[in-house]
Amino acid sequence: MKKIIYLLILLLVVVSGVVFANRKIKNETIKNTISKPLSVAERKAALKKWEATPDGIMYKKWEASEAGQKVHNSAIKISKSIKNYTNMEAVVTSLSLPAGARLGFGMMVRINSDDYILAFGPEKSGENMFNFNNGFEQLHTLKVNDKIIIRSHHISQAPKYSYPIIMGDYVERDNKTIYMREPSKDGC
Repeated sequence: MKKIIYLLILLLVVVSGVVFANRKIKNETIKNTISKPLSVAERKAALKKWEATPDGIMYKKWEASEAGQKVHNSAIKISKSIKNYTNMEAVVTSLSLPAGARLGFGMMVRINSDDYILAFGPEKSGENMFNFNNGFEQLHTLKVNDKIIIRSHHISQAPKYSYPIIMGDYVERDNKTIYMREPSKDGC
């Protein structure tokens, strides 16, 4: 019986040592992978390097094309509102995204006679452990031609889409907030 107890204690010590050593290695790896931000010159060099890749060449061609210019000009029209996080009046034009879109839940909206993709990110199915769903339930009540107020911190453009992409941070209908993005928990 004593031998079994000693064997179990020895096994516990060995397993604890392996787990502790593995944890220490992971912590060191994480510390080593964190790097300081790139300088302006390094960012410019990285951009030049990327522009020489097939994806970069394709993007530059799209950017210079008529379709790319249309998307870029539409993005510029609302860039001041995006930068200042101010209200933008929009009308819902479609409750679905363009075919093949991989932006998660979203809809099409028109702001000042230009069309935009209003994306909210992936839609989580079901409910979480606190019995709340993902926050999109009131957005699902929107209908085509509904007038809404949008605020966003981010707009992007991609060759795959014929419209600028607005990340929905805040949506209001009839002076009632129907969606507000939760702040990031990691501070970024």
